[in-house]
Amino acid sequence: MSHPIIHMENISKHFGNVIALNGVTFDVRPGECHCLLGDNGAGKSTFIKTMSGVHKPTGGSITFEGRPMSFDSPRDAMEAGIATVFQDLAMIPLMSVTRNFFMGREPTKGRGLFKRFDIDTANDITRAEMRRMGINLRSPEQAVGTLSGGERQTVAIARAVYFGAKVLILDEPTSALGVRQTSNVLATIDRVRSQGIGVVFISHNVRHALAVGDRFTVLNRGQTLGTATKGEITATELQDLMAGGQELAVLEGSLGGTV
Repeated sequence: MSHPIIHMENISKHFGNVIALNGVTFDVRPGECHCLLGDNGAGKSTFIKTMSGVHKPTGGSITFEGRPMSFDSPRDAMEAGIATVFQDLAMIPLMSVTRNFFMGREPTKGRGLFKRFDIDTANDITRAEMRRMGINLRSPEQAVGTLSGGERQTVAIARAVYFGAKVLILDEPTSALGVRQTSNVLATIDRVRSQGIGVVFISHNVRHALAVGDRFTVLNRGQTLGTATKGEITATELQDLMAGGQELAVLEGSLGGTV
């Protein structure tokens, strides 16, 4: 079994007197999709922001490719190879797919006063990278807002992969998508994983996680409740862990089984 790309050991994060994370251990290996599951308020957002350099952990350690690592900013994490695709995607709808793909990292041609954006090269790369992810664009110069939600997710994922992601963190990538678009995004994740990139899939949807995940870690109230590999746990068991199955059972009993 390959060594983890990133290993987070006993991570805690406090905001004043509020304990957002309390001893979370998590890792992801090359070519693996490790799903982090939890209900709203479980601590998922705080955890991914800690992994991606937005927050510094209050306690615990982070090891990246076998070396102790401390990220002072999201840029540090990105330069190391940790890319995050957040729910809002950070795209400008009226700009072209190509412009969004290369935003801030545009290829250029010419020198000095004649240096300019190499639109032909950028369009060719955008078209090729989207095709690798299973999307055939009508034109790379079409506004990104004309794409479906799943296609915009794929643009963000393809962009991260092209710019050297070793670990790709996906924050609820299927939460606002229909069935067909969800299927396309899950297929894209499978393509990314086949390239040896470690995927961290953050979700509260058990069915979507089981469709693509290799391992599953459940987060509840800032603590991990354990990690299972594919085939070791059922959808019902995962759902119960996420929602607090024992608490629901007590509630059902008190209400006479009407929950």
